[in-house]
Amino acid sequence: MPPLALLFLDVDGTLIPFGAERPYALYEPPHPLPDTAAHPLLARIDPALGTRLARLAELGCELVWATTWMEDANTSVAPWLGLPPLRVVDWPEEGDEPRLGPRGLHWKTRPLAAWAAGRPFLWVDDEITDADRAWVAGHHPAPALLHRVDHRYGLTDRDFTVLEEWLTAGGGPAVR
Repeated sequence: MPPLALLFLDVDGTLIPFGAERPYALYEPPHPLPDTAAHPLLARIDPALGTRLARLAELGCELVWATTWMEDANTSVAPWLGLPPLRVVDWPEEGDEPRLGPRGLHWKTRPLAAWAAGRPFLWVDDEITDADRAWVAGHHPAPALLHRVDHRYGLTDRDFTVLEEWLTAGGGPAVR
């Protein structure tokens, strides 16, 4: 059986929209939340995204937090979405990963490929560029989908369609 794909999930700009010119929809907590789930931006996250993310997991991926929220994603965001605690990517110390400017690799690219350790993966983030896609295509031996989300809206139906199609197609070879 092929290894389960990893789905690296960012929070800011991916689950929490930022930078739109329109007011953001605000949501009520979907169920009673632990005290640890108190954060002023949680109300911007549509709780229905939790069901959509759980569906992706059912299609053959392991959800993993790939965010600067670190463990706070498990104490705040996961309960809001009705998800169990997820594994969290532990980022290198600042300065360990070179920052190559606006046309260079994102600082997450190399650490995520290393964390995947040859497994197929999807990376959902609002800061992915063609430089990241090219680097992963040349340095990661398994299929990978690097999917950029529009930070003004966060994950949309269109984004979920792309992710679902990639997973149901068996994690095709293209780095997108």
